[in-house]
Amino acid sequence: MRMRPTLSWTPAEDLPPATTDLGPVVDALSAGGVLVLSGAGISTESGIPDYRGEGGSLGRHTPMTYQDFTAGAQARRRYWARSHLGWRTFGRARPNAGHRAVAAFERHGLLSGVITQNVDGLHQAAGSADVVELHGSLGRVVCLSCGAVSSRRALALRLEEANAGFAPTAAGINPDGDADLTDAQVGDFQVLPCLSCDGVLKPDVVFFGETVPSTRVEQCRRLVRDARSLLVLGSSLTVMSGLRFVRQASQAGKPVIIVNRDPTRGDPHALTRVALPLGAALTTVADALNLTVGTEPTAERAGEA
Repeated sequence: MRMRPTLSWTPAEDLPPATTDLGPVVDALSAGGVLVLSGAGISTESGIPDYRGEGGSLGRHTPMTYQDFTAGAQARRRYWARSHLGWRTFGRARPNAGHRAVAAFERHGLLSGVITQNVDGLHQAAGSADVVELHGSLGRVVCLSCGAVSSRRALALRLEEANAGFAPTAAGINPDGDADLTDAQVGDFQVLPCLSCDGVLKPDVVFFGETVPSTRVEQCRRLVRDARSLLVLGSSLTVMSGLRFVRQASQAGKPVIIVNRDPTRGDPHALTRVALPLGAALTTVADALNLTVGTEPTAERAGEA
């Protein structure tokens, strides 16, 4: 079973010390063939919180599971009310310096690919073309009955019309685009069906407890096999869906370099962990490589129509 497992993890006391030396990152990129694996930490500077870092939502927010979502109409009502409100903020997020630096690395042929655990589409919005969305995208919606895939933006417009005046104040927005609302705030929010078959709509993302498609996992494994090194950006690697690729690279003797301010579950497998803010760190790396990092997004959000 390839599932997104539970979120609990405690760092070991004997982890190797972190550094602020970006030399290994520069060296790896100079050699080329770098596979990037990104997590929620690369998007925090775009206003999207992570689960565990400073201000993270883990502890006050329990992500929706696939089992809960499919269990009944009321659970789906709670999810779509919260997600619809979260989308208003989430959908306006734009790429930051970290995303733009990754796009610059790709443009100059230094990367063999990008795997992201994020569902925000910000790598593509920054200009990255070769991105595997391990956990899917909030920019798309899929019908659980007929399999039709449609635009989240289009659904948001339908939900606005069906729920005129719905504007509660959320306690917070989470990395999965889910807003923190009470049941009273959810109220009688109207959930809309698939336009093709009247079936149940779900965001095209892998919920916790749901299986990551095996074809996508194998695609990522191939990318790891073909890469010279693995560069992890902004991920605690707590869930196995990302950690397995770190382990694969390490077992194959490929250098693993992690840029993350806090300890990660992958640290024992890494050559080094650089504890610096991602935007500034990757901009510094780009400067060292004489690459220009743009200041504005270069593309529409992935999955938006």
